[in-house]
Amino acid sequence: MKFICYPKCTTCQKARKWLDAKGASYELRDIKEDNPSYDELKKWYEMSGLPLKKFFNTSGLLYKSMELKNKLPDMSDEEQLRLLATDGMLVKRPILINGSKIIIGFKESEYEEAVR
Repeated sequence: MKFICYPKCTTCQKARKWLDAKGASYELRDIKEDNPSYDELKKWYEMSGLPLKKFFNTSGLLYKSMELKNKLPDMSDEEQLRLLATDGMLVKRPILINGSKIIIGFKESEYEEAVR
């Protein structure tokens, strides 16, 4: 299982604490130090079945400073994925990957299902 997070993010800290309390075994990856590649993001997007917008950290400073709220609707999926691959701070986190299951963000009920 892979757990991709930004260690200073409070939601990521909460998710990691939950995983640790459950005794879950996972590989930790700092999204700021090791940004997901275009190929990884494309694979995760296809696995997730979620709209691509869900992969953007819409509350992040970088997202806001780049005014992506206005720009994303005019961008292709390819352009959006390439943009996400430029900086881990654009990517919504945490990301939990367990086999073919991928969870963006943290909801206990979704994590419960994924770590079984």
